[in-house]
Amino acid sequence: MTGKQRAALRKASMEIDTVFQVGKGGVEPSVVKATADCLAARELIKLRVLENSPLGTRDVAEQMAERTGAQVVLVRGRTFVLFLPKKKGSAFEEIGRL
Repeated sequence: MTGKQRAALRKASMEIDTVFQVGKGGVEPSVVKATADCLAARELIKLRVLENSPLGTRDVAEQMAERTGAQVVLVRGRTFVLFLPKKKGSAFEEIGRL
């Protein structure tokens, strides 16, 4: 992903709400499955890591990206954004080939 593409996705992510929270259980299989399902439907999602989580935000973001096949777009504070483009009919095709 190029810098321009990442910037466009960061801009788009500012308008969306947080859809999941990762808490003291960390990155559990149920959270990974729900995140993967949400990524399949929305492509770009925002998640939050609660303060009682045993892992840091970057660690959670990298684990979730690895387990779902997504890309980390942004990590800021306790919030991170994941992106997984659809194979056909992506809402982000105007950004360019991702």
